[in-house]
Amino acid sequence: MLTLLRRPLREADAIPTFYALTAVAAFSFAACFTLNLVFQYRVVGLDPFQMVLVGTVLELTCFLFEVPTGVVADLWSRRVSVIIGFVLIGAGFAFEGIVATFTAAIVGNIVWGIGYTFTSGALQAWITDEVGEEQVAPVFTRETQIDLAFTIVGTLAAGALGLISLRVPIVVAGTTLILLGVVLWVVMPERHFEPTPRGERETYAHLKQQFVAGLTVARSRRVVRVFLLVSVLAGLASEVFDRLWQVRVLDSFDMPAVFGGDEAVAFTVFALVGTMVSLAASLASGRWLPRHVIDAHPGLPIAIAAGAQVLAVAGLALVGSLWLALAFVWLRGAAMAFSGPIEAAWLARNLDSSTRATVLSMNSQAGAIGQVVGGPPLGALATRTSIPVALLVAAVMQAPSVVAFWRIRRLGAPAERVAGSPTT
Repeated sequence: MLTLLRRPLREADAIPTFYALTAVAAFSFAACFTLNLVFQYRVVGLDPFQMVLVGTVLELTCFLFEVPTGVVADLWSRRVSVIIGFVLIGAGFAFEGIVATFTAAIVGNIVWGIGYTFTSGALQAWITDEVGEEQVAPVFTRETQIDLAFTIVGTLAAGALGLISLRVPIVVAGTTLILLGVVLWVVMPERHFEPTPRGERETYAHLKQQFVAGLTVARSRRVVRVFLLVSVLAGLASEVFDRLWQVRVLDSFDMPAVFGGDEAVAFTVFALVGTMVSLAASLASGRWLPRHVIDAHPGLPIAIAAGAQVLAVAGLALVGSLWLALAFVWLRGAAMAFSGPIEAAWLARNLDSSTRATVLSMNSQAGAIGQVVGGPPLGALATRTSIPVALLVAAVMQAPSVVAFWRIRRLGAPAERVAGSPTT
């Protein structure tokens, strides 16, 4: 089977192929996810615990399969890995949309989660191999622009298709991704693939080495310790917000008359506004924030952004107005977009080249662990009490992150390179 996928039937150029698959994938993901939670709540009938559990299963699947699926990309082919990945993602989407049961949601998310791990890393590695490390930077820049443009197109398509039925955009997205996999089988080139040497492959032994190396760095760098702690705290709190904010809105408020009371149209507009607000916040952090603040006191804007996230989670739980609730949802997205580039730069400056990739990966896994551990209990709490109660608990759980960042706000560079800075 893998041998059949190794060579295209009609080879195309790598860069146009990469741009085309980026556009189709961005469209499909936006078409699926814009109304996916509304679909799960209204059509499938999931309760808050079940909705959070679906998300937790997805996170756990990605965590467990990242290494074994990476073997395909390392040993056989980046192309093969990408094709399998998109077909599985599409199959998972379509299965959930067509069957529309709790079991189908679980199975569908497992399938598409496995598919995502096939594409994770393999897609970027493929285009880098084909284009070359020196020429790939502008390709990734263009990819980001295409991704944003077609995310907006996919969001609009979700609203239009959702007027037919809430399951339609999910099934269309899944079918589109399966067709994308077929087209890639026909045209996707792979001229420069070389199997990864055994010593450089991702294995569970390698992950253990990463973990040990990350702990060593964390013990010596206060900033790294704080980032790992905050990633766990954010993960503990984020799953319940991400999976239940739409349910909170649906349960508590009527859709505005301007949308004709239609939930598909309303949530499409809400998603578009949120995307634009987050984009503006991301641009603002780079253009308007003084450079000396980012370099010398990076923890200050990040602590403020973390406080805004906590405020947004608590605010969503407490307000009695639809537009205030949405304002808090958009505030959280904007705060994350605003602080994201600053956090990335700050953490990178506190890591040595030899351990940078290791600790960045470890930081991502800390967030995933937090989501897996925190999601089900908070989901169960939301079902047994109410969503606002679960959101308030989530806000309390994330609140220490504000204090943690505030206490290290002046550690702009590694402690050993900042005179008088503590290391512990």
